[in-house]
Amino acid sequence: MSGKQTELEAMLAPSIEALGYQCWGIEYLSQGKHTLLRVYIEHADGIDVEACATVSRQLSAVLDVEDPIANDYTLEVSSPGMDRPLFKLEQYAAYVGEQAKIRLRTPFDGRRNFQGILRGVEGDEVVIQVDDHEYLLPIDSIDKGNIIPRF
Repeated sequence: MSGKQTELEAMLAPSIEALGYQCWGIEYLSQGKHTLLRVYIEHADGIDVEACATVSRQLSAVLDVEDPIANDYTLEVSSPGMDRPLFKLEQYAAYVGEQAKIRLRTPFDGRRNFQGILRGVEGDEVVIQVDDHEYLLPIDSIDKGNIIPRF
């Protein structure tokens, strides 16, 4: 997670939790003059549009006061959904046995993209089995990880 994402999560997570939701993760995507701030929220009873709207209003107020993003930005609040993004080691550990896609920031063993079965977490590394080979990928080198939904 980038420094900006870490800063934003530390700033926004308490407000999300105060509303009774879990901050699943944050994506901060700076694209030229415009920035996208996507906040994923989770709750045991699920997430509906009203929950997203409630959290969005609260986070907008916090962001207006704190003003952590200098340029124009769009705030999106969403459920992680079926192809849920994974941000933390605990999230990878919770989905052991599931199919996942992982993209690294820099190549490891000649590749950046891995798709296979999550086998666990060892220290600060995610274990993924691709075909007959297990890879240990440091969490700090993971750019993006998602569960592949089963239908």
